Amino acid sequence: RHCTDVICCVIFIVIILGYIALGIVAWVHGDPRKVIYPTDSYGQFCGQKDTLNENKTILFYFNILKCASPVVLINLQCPTTQLCVSKCPDRFATYIDVQASYRYKPDQWNYFRQFCKPGFNNPRKSVAQVLRDEDCPSMIIPSRPFLKRCFPDFSTKNGVLTVANQTTFKDGRGKTRNVTDLREAANGINNVLDARSVGMKIFEDYAISWYWILIGLFIAMIVSLLFLVLLRFTAGVLFWIFIFGVIGIIGYGIWHCYWEYDHLKGIPGSDLTVYDIGFQTDFRVYLQLRQTWLAFMVILCIVEVIIILMLIFLRNRIRIAIALLKEGSRAIGYIMSTLFYPVVTFILIAICISYWAVTAVFLATSGEPVYKVMANQTLCKYANLTCDPETFNTTNVTKLCPGAQCTFAFYGGESLYHKYIFIFQLANAFVFLWLVNFAIALGQCTLAGAFASYYWASRKPADIPLWPLFSSFGRAIRYHTGSLAFGALILAVVQLIRVILEYLDHKLKGTQNSFTRFLLCCLKCCFWCLEKFLKFINRNAYIMIAIYGKNFCTSAKEAFFLLMRNVVRVAVLDKVTDFLLFLGKILVAGGVGVLAFFFFTQRIPLFAQEAPTLNYYWVPLLTVIIGSYLVAHGFFSVYAMCVDTLFLCFCEDLERNDGSTAKPYFMSASLHRILGKKELSPKKA
Repeated sequence: RHCTDVICCVIFIVIILGYIALGIVAWVHGDPRKVIYPTDSYGQFCGQKDTLNENKTILFYFNILKCASPVVLINLQCPTTQLCVSKCPDRFATYIDVQASYRYKPDQWNYFRQFCKPGFNNPRKSVAQVLRDEDCPSMIIPSRPFLKRCFPDFSTKNGVLTVANQTTFKDGRGKTRNVTDLREAANGINNVLDARSVGMKIFEDYAISWYWILIGLFIAMIVSLLFLVLLRFTAGVLFWIFIFGVIGIIGYGIWHCYWEYDHLKGIPGSDLTVYDIGFQTDFRVYLQLRQTWLAFMVILCIVEVIIILMLIFLRNRIRIAIALLKEGSRAIGYIMSTLFYPVVTFILIAICISYWAVTAVFLATSGEPVYKVMANQTLCKYANLTCDPETFNTTNVTKLCPGAQCTFAFYGGESLYHKYIFIFQLANAFVFLWLVNFAIALGQCTLAGAFASYYWASRKPADIPLWPLFSSFGRAIRYHTGSLAFGALILAVVQLIRVILEYLDHKLKGTQNSFTRFLLCCLKCCFWCLEKFLKFINRNAYIMIAIYGKNFCTSAKEAFFLLMRNVVRVAVLDKVTDFLLFLGKILVAGGVGVLAFFFFTQRIPLFAQEAPTLNYYWVPLLTVIIGSYLVAHGFFSVYAMCVDTLFLCFCEDLERNDGSTAKPYFMSASLHRILGKKELSPKKA
C-alpha cells in the first residue's frame, strides 16, 4: 500500500482548513440574533437581554393593513412603523376615541400608549400630526403572537370570519372596515394558527408514545438482522416464488383476456375497431370491444414469452446472482460489526450538516443595519433611499416629505466582505457537498475493504483478518484519503451545478420563454443522469481502491471495464439484489407497521392497557413505519455494498485465476459448483 492521489489529499486538507477559517470569519461578523429576534424600526432586537427591549419580545405593526401577507412581514419589510411590545393588543380601539376620552378615562389612554413610540405621552397633540409622524397607531385590534409578531386574532363563527366576535372595525381614519381586509393583509394566517393547534396535539402524542416508538424501531432492527441472516437460506426461494408468481399472474391475465374476447363474440358493436369509435373520455367504452382484449392478450403473451426466454438463457447467471446474495449473508454473519458502520456515516454527515447550517446562518446575518426612508407620500423622491437615523432629522427630507421616517430595512453592508457574502455562501454549499460525499465514500471504501478481506481469505473464516472493519477504515484514511476526496469532488461539482439549475428554474418559473424552460429541463435531466452514472462509477472505484490500493482514476477505469466485460451478470445481479432488498424493506416496514397499528389502536388484548391514549394514532404509526423503513435501508445498504464487493472480487477471481494449483479460485464452494469448474487442488472453503 502507498498513498494515492496525494495532490488531491493536500488540496482537500487545505480546503477543510479554509472552511474552518470561513466559519470563524462568519462567526466573528455574523449575529444569529437577527434571525432569532424580530427587529423594530430602530434596528433594535425584541427580547434581547440587557436592553430596553428585554421584556418586549413581540413585534407590533402600527398599521397591519399596509402589509400584504405574513411572508412580507417576516422576510421583507412592511411599510409601517414597527415596535417591540410585551404583549399584543386584546381589544379594539382607535387613537381618535382614546384621545377624546383620555381626561375621564385615563386607563384607556395608559393602555393604548404602550403601543405608541417609547416616551410618547402627549394626548393633546393633534390627531393629524400624531398619525403623520406615526407617534401612535391609528387603531389597535385584538391580536395574538405568532412567530414573535402580533397578528389579528382570527376565528370563524357560523362560517363567517370574525376578530373577537366582530365582523367590522374602525380603522381610526374615519372609516368602518370589514375584517376580511385584515385577512387579505394577513393572508393564510388563520390556517397556520389552526395548524399550530394540530402541531401541539402531535407534540403531545410524541411526548407520551416516544418510548413505544423506540421499541418499534428496535423490533425493526432485529427483524432486519434476521432477514439478512436468513437470506443465506431463503434468497433463492424468495426469488423463484416471485418469478413464478409473476408468470402465473400474467398467464391468468392471458386467459382472462381470451375469455373476455370470446365472451364478446356476437354482441352488437363489439366488432368495431378503436379507429371506428375514435377517442372517448370514458375508457370503459373500449372494454366493450373485442379488439381491445385481443391487443391486451397479444401484449401479455409477448411479455410472458420474453420472461420465459430470459429465464432459460439467463438461468446460470441468475443462479450466480442468488449464490452471491447467499454469500453476502454469510460474509455479514462473519463480520457483524459492518452492520453498525452506517451509524458512523450518519454521525459524520450530521456534523457536516450542522456546521454548514450554522455557517450559513452566520453568513446570512453578517451585516450592519441598513436604514431607508419610509414616506407616506407615494411621490416622495427620497423614498427607499438609504439614510442615517442619527442625522436624519437635520436633513430637509422631512420638510419635502412630511411624515417621512428613517427606519430599519435590512442587514447588509458595502465592505469587501459584505460584497462577497453570496460567493461565501456558494463556497459553503460546495464544501458541504464535498464533505458529505467524502463521508459516504469513506463508508463505502471501508465496507468494501472488510468484505474483500473475507472473499480473498483462502480458508473462511479462519483466514479472515482480526478486526477487518477497523483495519479497512485505517487503510482508507491512511492511504486513500486523496482518492476518496477526488471522487467526492467530481460528484460535488455535478451536484452544485444541479443545485444552481434548480435555483434558476425556480427563479424563471414564471417566464414565458419556452426555449429557456426547455433548455433548463434538458440540462437538469442531463446532469441528473450524469450524477447517477458518477455514483455508480465511484462506488465501484472505491471497491477497487479497497482491494488493490490504486489511485482513483486507475481504479475507476479498471472497475468500469471489468463491469463492461460482465455486463449481463451486472444487470442480472443488480435487479435480483434490488428486488430482494426492496422486498425486505417492505416486509420490515409493513410488518412492524401492522404490529404498531394494532398496538396504538388498542386491538391487542394483552397490551390494551399499556397502549397510550392519543389524539392522532397515525402520528406514532407513521413515525414507526418510516423509521422502520430507514432502519432497514441502513442495514440493507451494507448488504448491497457487500454483494457489489463480492461480485467485483468474483469477476476478478475468474479473470486472474484458473483453478489450477498455482492459481486456485478464492470463490466459495457453492459458486464453484454453479460454474461447473473443478480445481486441480481443492482447498477448504
